[in-house]
Amino acid sequence: MRNTLGDLNNHLFAQLERLSDEELTGEKLTDEISRAKAVTSVASQIISNGSLVLEARRLADDKMNADTTIPKMLEG
Repeated sequence: MRNTLGDLNNHLFAQLERLSDEELTGEKLTDEISRAKAVTSVASQIISNGSLVLEARRLADDKMNADTTIPKMLEG
């Protein structure tokens, strides 16, 4: 597994393709739906973390406010 948001996007589209398989029925479809829910949950957390990192970067780059400090836990 790779670790970029582009890779995540590829994983999400791959999941969508698996869900769109019209030959998938019954228990296999149920399993795929469960997998999709798990993938979506993890993806949401990754996206949320990426948004937080981006916001911290914007805060750090705010040259208009010299008193700005980034919480230790958000420093990269």
